[in-house]
Amino acid sequence: MLSEVGLAGREKDWPRQLSGGQRQRVALARALVREPDLLLLDEPFSALDALTRISAQDLVRRLVDAHSPAVVMVTHDVEEALLLADRVLVIADGVITHDQRVALPRPRRRDHPEIVAHRAALLRLLGVDEGLPHDPAPITPEKEPA
Repeated sequence: MLSEVGLAGREKDWPRQLSGGQRQRVALARALVREPDLLLLDEPFSALDALTRISAQDLVRRLVDAHSPAVVMVTHDVEEALLLADRVLVIADGVITHDQRVALPRPRRRDHPEIVAHRAALLRLLGVDEGLPHDPAPITPEKEPA
């Protein structure tokens, strides 16, 4: 499994010798080594930097394709949910408030028009306006001191 997650040759390394992204890969390898029917992922990429996060998302997609477990993933990242999930649920106060199927082939691109549209709709549903902040005062350039 370490080879599948890109860590061949690191079998004897201690956790402190691994980066955050490598530790996440070890966690995935440990979870998949027994070929589970169900994989539970709770904010699996939240501690990763942006580039490592993209790589880890792609790795999870490839591992799920190869090993075929059902996956339940908790995330607060709308784009991440749309890129990886077949179904997106929004839960508020313990109640499902939105249930949406994502019927697009994988791998999905962040700039795919349907992903962009679904992202905007979900963000609106969550009360997030992607436009510029609504500031009643006009923005004016700063003047240089005289």
